Amino acid sequence: MIAIEHVLVSDQIVSEQFVCDLNKCKGACCVDGDAGAPLDKEELKSIDEVFDKVFPYLNSESKNEIEKQGRYVYDKEFGWVTPTIKSKICVYGITDINGIVKCGIEQAYIDGKVKWKKPISCHLFPVIVKKSSNGNTEYANYEPREDSCKAACSLGKKLKVPVYQFLKEPLIRKFGKSFYEALDATAVHLKSIK
Repeated sequence: MIAIEHVLVSDQIVSEQFVCDLNKCKGACCVDGDAGAPLDKEELKSIDEVFDKVFPYLNSESKNEIEKQGRYVYDKEFGWVTPTIKSKICVYGITDINGIVKCGIEQAYIDGKVKWKKPISCHLFPVIVKKSSNGNTEYANYEPREDSCKAACSLGKKLKVPVYQFLKEPLIRKFGKSFYEALDATAVHLKSIK
């Protein structure tokens, strides 16, 4: 584990390699899981703020499900999460012409309609961040999906891109620039002593 400020980072985040390969996985992280995407409490407000601009991107099944469940739901195990359709695809998931599931919120962001990109848990995947019971420490662990992330692990190795470099933008978004610089310096140091 690497300790930076209040965050404990698993060694695999600097030692393993990963680059999403959407043509192979088809956006499986938006489709399969134990619940929808975990949401920080502050993100509930973000969803409310962008909702009217994101809604037109969604298909009728997603719109109907949101009318039934709401924009977000509370799960006993995971806390606040995005709703899903039949415990599968996230209601904010949209499928492109190539059959790749992408985030409707992120598409609205790319199109310049909203300023919030997507939930941080989605942006950080395959790194999952959890808080300690007292809330003082956060644990960042590398948890790719065994089947659906195989292609991303292979592509990461081929391109020699460590997980933390692939996730530079969301890591800075979550923890700040100085955290990322400290993580990068640690990774460089660890590599030099091998």
